[in-house]
Amino acid sequence: MAGEGSLLRVGSRKSELALIQTKYVISLLQKIRPEIQFELVTMATTGDKVLDVALSKIGEKSLFTKELEIALEKKEVDFVVHSLKDLPTILPEGMVIGSVLEREDPRDAVVMKQGSAFSCLADLPPGAVIGTSSLRRSAQLKLNFPQLKFQDIRGNLNTRLRKLDDKDGVYAAIILAVAGISRMGWIDRISEYLEPSSCMHAVGQGALGVECREGDVETLNLLSSLHHRETVLRTVAERSFLRVLEGGCSVPVAVTSRVTEAGISLDGGVWSIDGTKSVSGTNSVVFKNSTDALKQRSYVGISANQIEAEILSGAELCGRELAELLISKGAEPILKEAKAQSVMAEPVK
Repeated sequence: MAGEGSLLRVGSRKSELALIQTKYVISLLQKIRPEIQFELVTMATTGDKVLDVALSKIGEKSLFTKELEIALEKKEVDFVVHSLKDLPTILPEGMVIGSVLEREDPRDAVVMKQGSAFSCLADLPPGAVIGTSSLRRSAQLKLNFPQLKFQDIRGNLNTRLRKLDDKDGVYAAIILAVAGISRMGWIDRISEYLEPSSCMHAVGQGALGVECREGDVETLNLLSSLHHRETVLRTVAERSFLRVLEGGCSVPVAVTSRVTEAGISLDGGVWSIDGTKSVSGTNSVVFKNSTDALKQRSYVGISANQIEAEILSGAELCGRELAELLISKGAEPILKEAKAQSVMAEPVK
């Protein structure tokens, strides 16, 4: 209950980046409701614990969210802060996204080994090893840079940077999300920003999503004040696209989105793991009375039906139609093959 002198418990992963993100959300809420006390509750998720297996092979969709959602269900925490790209498109029963904050740069970036003479992937010599834990990144980049070798790299951002800079390490560069690099204060380490033409970003990348219980109206009202209109629309379209395709860490699916004067536009694609096969497309949806709605309405409460329904449904339609278009162009066999190739012989317990 978010009343005078009340306490709200906030769930977060233990990684430095997760803590930075969660503390940022808390700081914004404290400015809105200074009388509320916020208690940080940290925990390790499956994705944090299993570091010797590629993310795509762990066989679990909620790699970085499950433990947090269990705590939310048990009312051990009142809300949890996620990188939206980690949050599955279908939430557990009784859970909702209470807020989607303004998105940072959703692109990926190249970080070269410290002291490297190279500044971009195109300049690296054939056989240079690029570290990434994402099938989405490696599949697209294999297609565009077939002369390079892509190898899995696990661990939090600090660990990955340390592995990269190890003078005896194998990596010439690693690929990370610009948003994470920025939040960690490492912008000066970026050698190259990857544009959508070479590597489209993950669904929800760059945005923070705050999850809470559906029936907790007071917390929902508080969180809704952090909604960012354009980010909500873009991520609703992106997540709708992914939901229809049933993708995740085990499938290379990528997007790029734009809110226009008239509505919303979405580009998306599906790749085989080796990058040799792909299907991509574009879809746009025009909102009725879009000018008035986009300029004058403010969005509050994504799950409490407080967002203007026609616009929100239009964004969801945009993603769904694009997914259906890709399926009609042959996406399903590529998805099926990718899922089969990424499954472990024995699931991690």
